[in-house]
Amino acid sequence: MTVNGSEVGTKRAGKLSLISGRVLFYSALFVVFFVLQYTVTTLWSSYSSAILDAQYSQLSKQVLIKYDSLTKRYMVDGSKLSSYTFKDNVLQEDINTSDYYIRENATLLMLVRNWELAGALHSMRSLEDRFNRNYHYDWVFMNDVPFTDEFIEATSAMASGNAYHVLIPSSDWDTPEWIDKDLYEKRLEVMNQTNVLYGGSKSYRNMCRFNSGFFFRQEILSNYDYYFRVEPEVEYFCDFPYDPFKVMREGGKNNGFVITLREYEETIPSLWEFVEEYIDIDDGRDIHMDSNSHKFITDDDIVGNNKAIYVSNNAYNMCHFWTNFEIGDLNFFRSDEYIRFFEFLDSKGGFYYERWGDAPIHSIAASLLLDKDEVVHFDELGYKHDPYYTCPSAYYMFLKQRCQCNASSETNLDLHTLSCLRRWWKHGSGKNFMRFTTS
Repeated sequence: MTVNGSEVGTKRAGKLSLISGRVLFYSALFVVFFVLQYTVTTLWSSYSSAILDAQYSQLSKQVLIKYDSLTKRYMVDGSKLSSYTFKDNVLQEDINTSDYYIRENATLLMLVRNWELAGALHSMRSLEDRFNRNYHYDWVFMNDVPFTDEFIEATSAMASGNAYHVLIPSSDWDTPEWIDKDLYEKRLEVMNQTNVLYGGSKSYRNMCRFNSGFFFRQEILSNYDYYFRVEPEVEYFCDFPYDPFKVMREGGKNNGFVITLREYEETIPSLWEFVEEYIDIDDGRDIHMDSNSHKFITDDDIVGNNKAIYVSNNAYNMCHFWTNFEIGDLNFFRSDEYIRFFEFLDSKGGFYYERWGDAPIHSIAASLLLDKDEVVHFDELGYKHDPYYTCPSAYYMFLKQRCQCNASSETNLDLHTLSCLRRWWKHGSGKNFMRFTTS
């Protein structure tokens, strides 16, 4: 059987035509599917966006209503921070009194070394931005060696007020001659070997003794009534809602703090023994147990939900005010009462044979020599000194003062088991709450 060429060509053409038709069909089908998929996806995306827009719109309205309500409540009712504030409605933006930014007779004080310049500028910038840019208080810098030109120029430029740089006399800084040098060296070695914090440092001991009994005797501070102690590498988290110096003067306060915590007992093993000896010698002359806050530093009961039991070998519970933030009345430290207290303790040599810090010295003195109402807790001020910080917990205060901190963080010392704040509320001047007035 034979097949001519024309028949073969016809069959091939038919097959090609069939294949081409199928290709076109599937191509068209793919295009239709793609178009449908795109259309469905676009429609679903638009629908989802519409739903999200509606949800977020509702949430936005709720937030606006919340803050609008907050603003209206504040504008209509006014606010009070606490009994420590120097006037009601202190946060109100439209306060326009002629004496609002009048300075008190006070200074900002920093004990600092030349190599800490960067940290000093960091602290200065933070405090200037949050507080001193409105008041221009003087800065006083102290050092046991001369300040460099670079340090003087940089800190003077950063200060909004005058800047003074003071060389501490060696007689106020160096280890006194009456300290037994052999015993001192032995104690240094033991503390260093047992890893006591700064246990092997001589300069740290000089600093603590200076801050306890000599800083206020520097001639330049005779020009001031109040001081605000500032340290390098600290942070102020919130705008100051008032001048703390004015709070001190108008409220009759002698000592102000933001953080209170436990001291390391291994640094002060015999301190309280000598304090009790002084209390007996004083016999009610300067120390009045019926009005002071001695229970703050001796009560070891569990307070509130702080279940941590701090075991001490004596009646001192180790609570103290952290003096890296301290606002104080210089006249208290210059008083005969304080100088008698300091010189008695200093004569025992504990700054060198042990490693007494200025914080427990200041705190015990304030708790014994001052009325409990003469000590103020500045709970409105946010502050950080590594490793801890404090952050205002009142929500309105947090917003109004533009705070940049986390009040609920575990590094907020007020929530930590090391904090003595609840004990201060119990035995000091009490807990003050921000409240909105209704009349």
